[in-house]
Amino acid sequence: MSSRLFPLLIVLMAGVLLALGFPLAVRLAAAEQQKVVVDRIDDTARVAALAQFVAEGASGTEERRELLEEELKRYHDVYGIKAGVFYRDDDAMAKAPWNWSVPADGQGRTSFKEALLGRRSGDPEQVWPWQTGRLIVDSPVVRDGDVVAVVVTDSPTGQMRSRILRGWLYIAAGEALAMLVAVGLAVRLTGWVLRPVRVLDAATHDIATGRMKSRVAAAGGPPELRRLADSFNEMADNVENVLEQQRAFVADASHQLRNPLAALLLRIELLGLELPEGNEEIAAVRTEGKRLAQVLDDLLGLALAEHSDADLRLTDIGQLASERVAAWRALAEEKGIRLTEHRAAVTAWADPIALSSALDAVIDNALKFTPAGEEVTVTVAGEGATSTIVVSDGGPGLTDDEIARIGDRFWRSGRHQNIKGSGLGLSITRALLTAGGGSISYAHGRPRGLRVTLSVPRSAPAP
Repeated sequence: MSSRLFPLLIVLMAGVLLALGFPLAVRLAAAEQQKVVVDRIDDTARVAALAQFVAEGASGTEERRELLEEELKRYHDVYGIKAGVFYRDDDAMAKAPWNWSVPADGQGRTSFKEALLGRRSGDPEQVWPWQTGRLIVDSPVVRDGDVVAVVVTDSPTGQMRSRILRGWLYIAAGEALAMLVAVGLAVRLTGWVLRPVRVLDAATHDIATGRMKSRVAAAGGPPELRRLADSFNEMADNVENVLEQQRAFVADASHQLRNPLAALLLRIELLGLELPEGNEEIAAVRTEGKRLAQVLDDLLGLALAEHSDADLRLTDIGQLASERVAAWRALAEEKGIRLTEHRAAVTAWADPIALSSALDAVIDNALKFTPAGEEVTVTVAGEGATSTIVVSDGGPGLTDDEIARIGDRFWRSGRHQNIKGSGLGLSITRALLTAGGGSISYAHGRPRGLRVTLSVPRSAPAP
């Protein structure tokens, strides 16, 4: 979710900054050019005042024209701006440099014609930093109400374009700084919005994997997410209460049924003494009674496994697996099965009793379905954040659909109904591992059989 929300915030903020930055850059360029145009207008007005004395035709006209030309020459030498006073026929009253003339076409000619009509030329087109244009400003010279000449200035734009470009760089730096601030704000905002979602996701995963005590702690974020967290906690409380009632019922029912069943089995044994030896009906009843007793024991074990808290401690997984393999080796040899182990010095945080019980259930299951002459292998390894105990058997294995259902309560493969069991052993195993933060998974063996992996965390649980 953060991978979608964070880029969206960045795009929106970048769009806002660009929407503000472009108009600001345009206004900066226009302001810089306007300063130059105003300066040129002032200069042309001063030159036009001098040109009026020349145009009056009084005595000393030649001296005044020379004075005007000298003024324009100094102006050009100091500022690098071409300037001149031109009559209607384009002849020059005075100009600098000497080889400059009125533009024959383009914007310069247009502004010259406007000045001849008695109007100051309009604002020139905007010159951008990547262009090499010049600014031409014209002002009419008026005598007795008539335009007798036009003052023309042709300014280079290098300095103006440099100032515009420098201003744009400042704007870009400000935009970049603002973008960095925006990214920081977006990170904080995304974290603030998604923190309750992450906590809720972790709690949901914990409950889905059997850790029913997980709750969503009070956290920040929008009010809607805080209300969602409160609703989730209420729902988790209700689910836990329902499951607790279910476990209590199963445990109580199993416990209450064991005494009548034990009395019933005793009477069956006494009845068997009164009947001929090898009576098939009595044997069948005795077998079913024992099977029912096993189911009740497994139900009670499952209820206790789901209800008890794990006593986690740092455990030598390799040594624990070796002890359990040694305990089962006599039964394996009796069945003609090779029970081997590949031990490694691996530790993990686990409940030793619960892990031993889980491993016993898996080894027992493997020995049930492995024919004589085959091998059951127990491998201990540690990789990343988990330590694993892998039990691989040489049995017939399961199909993909059966692997998807293995571990369900009372489920047994239709091909193995004749093998003793209640269908609760692997369910108990999963409950024992889940209570300590572990897990159990199933896969096809190679080249056949079933591969069961018990995983437990290598790091200490969070306080």
